Amino acid sequence: MAGDEALRFGVVIPARMEAVRLPGKPLRQILGKPMILYALELSKRAGAEFVWVATDSEAIAQVVRDAGGDVVMTSTEHRCGSDRIAEAVRARGLHPDTIVVNVQGDEPLLPPSMVLLVAQSLDATPGAGVATLATPLREPSEVSNPNAVKVVCARSGFALYFSRASIPHSGASVQQNHVPALRHIGLYAYRVSTLCQLAAHGPVALEAQESLEQLRALWLGIGIHVHVVEEGPPHGVDTQEDLARVVERVRSEPVPPEGAPALRREPAEPR
Repeated sequence: MAGDEALRFGVVIPARMEAVRLPGKPLRQILGKPMILYALELSKRAGAEFVWVATDSEAIAQVVRDAGGDVVMTSTEHRCGSDRIAEAVRARGLHPDTIVVNVQGDEPLLPPSMVLLVAQSLDATPGAGVATLATPLREPSEVSNPNAVKVVCARSGFALYFSRASIPHSGASVQQNHVPALRHIGLYAYRVSTLCQLAAHGPVALEAQESLEQLRALWLGIGIHVHVVEEGPPHGVDTQEDLARVVERVRSEPVPPEGAPALRREPAEPR
């Protein structure tokens, strides 16, 4: 980002109705407002130049349009959100160098500051095609929890590997020999050229094995830069219980905090 010129980036929110654990999730109500609109609003507050919802559902599209949002209709065949976003950016003819952030529609409490941060991270790292975030893994119960995705990074801050297993392996401890265990935060910034490359290739074996779409980028040799923040965002919505917790959080704290998360530029280097 040259000088004091403001970073220009966009947000695309992939959304579908067929979630297994909570069908119709994007349109579930949080205090009388569909969840997808929370994602739309927080993305605008992050300073995005444009915010689109990419969906294959006319029901979702109508709700977004009624709220004044921009919709890109996409195929029903996509297996992951990045593929859906790639179709959207191709349809709108974005320049290959444009930075696009993938904001999930089921994270209504995501701080807008994190959306801006991941875009800034990619903009500041020319060798990366993708940027994402991680946070120190502090709970021992998360070490073996496959729903807590772990990431190991090089000294440069680039990801070496992501896994649902415990990496780096440390038994029951969250830290061993001063090597930090990091939990991945599923927020991504892409260059449009990278998005199109990923979508054109299609799924790879590692991606299928771990059920982690970011492994496609690593397998293809695309650099993923990881910025480490001290605290992760509030949990998103996967189940009815999650939704109930989010409703209570919004009721008590209607607007998510805007403070920028504390940033560590590089993971601690092993001694």
